[in-house]
Amino acid sequence: MQTERTFIDDLKHQYQYGGMTIRLIFINSIIFLVLQVLQVFGRLIGGTFDSFVRSILRNIFSLNTDLGEFIFHPWGIITSIFAHFTVWHFLMNMLFLYFSGKMFEQLFDQKRLLYTYIVGGIAGGFLEILAHLIFPTLQNEKIPIVGASGSIMAIFGALAFHRPNLKVNLFGILPVRLIILAGFFVLTDLLSLGPNDLGEIDGTAHFAHIGGVIIGMVSVHNLYSSSNLINRTQMIGDSLIRLFRNLFSSNKKLKVKKGGATRGPKFKSDEDYNAEAKQRQLIIDKILDKISKSGYDSLTKAEKEILFNQSKNG
Repeated sequence: MQTERTFIDDLKHQYQYGGMTIRLIFINSIIFLVLQVLQVFGRLIGGTFDSFVRSILRNIFSLNTDLGEFIFHPWGIITSIFAHFTVWHFLMNMLFLYFSGKMFEQLFDQKRLLYTYIVGGIAGGFLEILAHLIFPTLQNEKIPIVGASGSIMAIFGALAFHRPNLKVNLFGILPVRLIILAGFFVLTDLLSLGPNDLGEIDGTAHFAHIGGVIIGMVSVHNLYSSSNLINRTQMIGDSLIRLFRNLFSSNKKLKVKKGGATRGPKFKSDEDYNAEAKQRQLIIDKILDKISKSGYDSLTKAEKEILFNQSKNG
């Protein structure tokens, strides 16, 4: 007799098996709930505690676009891409992340999604800081930047520039090519830059969005080379993770492989990497084209396994 899973069990299952998109949504959701609870207690208690909460929101979870402020709170370039202060902002970003992330995982792997999210968010944040440093009308604006928008635009930008002719059904009925949708988003951000006729800033980090799209575009250029931006970042990140694991590992015994001394990781040349990855991508592209023409059910068992393994890789 099968036991019914509880709500907590379902959440654990989704986090473990739902892919990187679901994990990113989980992280954003937990941080959002914690910040919301803090804000509620801050408003109820008031006084010093409310000031303390506001200080946490601004100095820990926000990106200060003023260069002087940023130097003393540099962690905001990372924490801000996981933080949202309002319900509407959070819901819209998580909805966009879900659909973009799931589509991304069908074309690439989960680890690449994570690195694109982080690199895109960081680049968007630095572009905001640069814009506030250069343009006079922005220099007096001290609005803190929060939200995953730049990161999500990097993911969507990578999709749009990698598969520009792939169509999505807007509002469930209107088929639109990804590149046209991306162009609309970028144009909207470009036309919204700077203060309006009343001299007011709309409070949206348009430069962060544009920075994210730029990273998305760059991230799929020379995709199969080890010199690719995301591939290179991933190799550096993985090396740092291995380094920290070795430093803090309780088991420090030297493992010797059969046949001689241990060897370091063997890296492929750009040519070998390109050839193998390009061949894999050609197979994936054919499967995706088949899905767009005949639907997922038209795939053979082997094709479904290839697609599943590609989405799990990482």
